[in-house]
Amino acid sequence: MSRSTFANRKFVLATSALSASLLVLTGCSPSSQTPEQENNTSAEVTSPDTSASPTDDALETTYPLTIDTCGTETTFAGAPQKVVTAKSSTMEMMLALGVGDRIIGTTYQDGPLPEWLEAPAQGNEAIETPLSDKLSGTETLLELEPDLIYVGWESNLSADGMGERDTFESLGVNTLVAPSACKEPGYQPDPLTYEDVFNEIELMGQVFDRQAEASQLVENQKAELEQVTKDERGLTALWYSSGSDTPFVGGGKGSAQLTMDTIGLTNIAADIEDTWGSISWEKVIEADPDVIVLVDSAWGTTEKKIGVLEGNPATAKLTAVQNERYLVVPFPATEAGVRSVSAATDLSAQLADLSFE
Repeated sequence: MSRSTFANRKFVLATSALSASLLVLTGCSPSSQTPEQENNTSAEVTSPDTSASPTDDALETTYPLTIDTCGTETTFAGAPQKVVTAKSSTMEMMLALGVGDRIIGTTYQDGPLPEWLEAPAQGNEAIETPLSDKLSGTETLLELEPDLIYVGWESNLSADGMGERDTFESLGVNTLVAPSACKEPGYQPDPLTYEDVFNEIELMGQVFDRQAEASQLVENQKAELEQVTKDERGLTALWYSSGSDTPFVGGGKGSAQLTMDTIGLTNIAADIEDTWGSISWEKVIEADPDVIVLVDSAWGTTEKKIGVLEGNPATAKLTAVQNERYLVVPFPATEAGVRSVSAATDLSAQLADLSFE
C-alpha cells in the first residue's frame, strides 16, 4: 500500500458506531438505568443522590449538584448554559449529549469532528470558529461570561494554560476536567477502562441534565463494543503519537492501552507508567513490533510519520515498516470520550485487513 493511500485515508467510523450514536440525537427511549458513580475513581458526585429509583424523575438532575473532578469540588446551581470547551473530547461529549447549543466558545480543537457529530455542530459559530488553535487566555474566556469551562486535560486549567481553577471559581465560573484526564493518584484511572469512559458520559449527563441521553449513548456503545472482534494472532504494536528524534507513544494506563487490549495487540510500551510517554527508537527497534498505530493530526500527519519511519535507516528495517503494516487513528479519537469505542471498532477492522503471510 502506498504512502499516499495512508495519507488520504479518512477516518471511517464503523456503520454501527454511526447508527448507534445517531439514535441518541434523534430521541431514542431512555434507558432504565441511572448513573452509578461508585466505580469511578476519578470523579465523585458528593450531592445529591440521583440514583434512588429507575423512574423518569430519577433521570432528571436535582440541583445543587456537587462534582469532584481531579480533587476540585464544583457545585452547580443548575445545568450549565454558557460553556467554553478546551480540547475536542469535551466539545464532542456535549454534542453527543445534545447540548452543543450551549457551547459559546471552543479552544484547542484537535481535529475534525466524526461524521455522526457534524449535524449537531452545524451552524454553531463557536465550534466552526474556535477562539484559538491553542489555549485561550483567562481574559478572553471571561469576556464571554461563561458559567462553565470544561476541559479535556488537567493542565489546560493551570498557570501555564488558560488559568488556575481557583481563579475561575472565585469569579463565579465553574470548571470541570474530564475525569479520565486526571493525573493525581486516586483520581487517575489506573488503568483506564471502558467503565471509566461510560461513567464519565453518565456523569456529564448529570451535570447537563441529560441523563436519558447519556444512558442511551452508553447502552449503544456497550452494544457496539460487544461486536468488536479481538485479534488472536498474538501481534505486538507501537502506538506512535508524535515525535521524530524521540517518539511519544501510548503508555500502559490510558486509551491507547485500552484500545490495543480490546483489539488484541500487545503494547511494546506497556511498561510506561502513564497514559503517554517517550520511548527510544532503540527500544522500538529491539521490540520490532508487528504493527504500528499511526495517530493522524494536523501537526503530525500519517504521511509525515511514515516519512520519519522510512527515512531513518534503522527504523526502515522494522518489519511493520517494510510490510507497511500501519493502522491509522485520528488524534481526537485517541483521548478517552465518546469516540473511544468507535476507535476500537475502526482499528479492529483495519487490523483484520492486514496480511501476515
